[in-house]
Amino acid sequence: MKLIKAAIAEDDFRIAGIHEKFLQKFSEIRVVGKALTGENTLQLLQDTNPDLLLLDVYLPDMLGSELLPLIRERFPGISIIMITAATDKDILEKALAYGVNSYLIKPVTQERFEEVIQSFIKKHALLSVSGPVNQDLVDQIFEKSRQEQNKKGTAYPKGIDEITLKKVKAVLEPKPSGMSAEEVANAIGASRITARRYLEYMSSVNELRTEVVYGIVGRPEKKYYPV
Repeated sequence: MKLIKAAIAEDDFRIAGIHEKFLQKFSEIRVVGKALTGENTLQLLQDTNPDLLLLDVYLPDMLGSELLPLIRERFPGISIIMITAATDKDILEKALAYGVNSYLIKPVTQERFEEVIQSFIKKHALLSVSGPVNQDLVDQIFEKSRQEQNKKGTAYPKGIDEITLKKVKAVLEPKPSGMSAEEVANAIGASRITARRYLEYMSSVNELRTEVVYGIVGRPEKKYYPV
């Protein structure tokens, strides 16, 4: 899959740096630039043509919600995730009207942020597949309810998606000597928290076995082995 180009519009350079560092954990994403104002955001989009924009509402020269119609007019294909302290209902309604993909209210937990980015990566990958569209593909893109998927017996718990699960399985299967959560995280380009969540899920459904091993200094470490 082609790398996802991401841009960040955030008036606080420190927060923008945190967002950039977080996105860099995902091997599928490359950050192409950051903007501190609405005007700079439009120029950045023009110069880099990104696939994804992380957009704050409170920019110095205009509201991020005021940017939405301009962005949709000039860059109709871009996906937008709003990350903001704004809790006004009218801003949320405007975000929905202009097709914002996700709306996160600060402070955002790392787990929730990661869940949203993983979901975007999954949808982007699905839309990148060539060939005709069928109902299964549509259902995956629009994320049918867990109850509906349970009827098919293909549902996963919250926080577990099929694409990432396949990545974890792929890196673990050829490692009979086992791997730690940190090693798996590095291999799939995700955080250790995410890797551990998937590994523990696989353990719960007997798709791997676990063992606590002790290093030279006696510090215990949990290792995961394919079955």
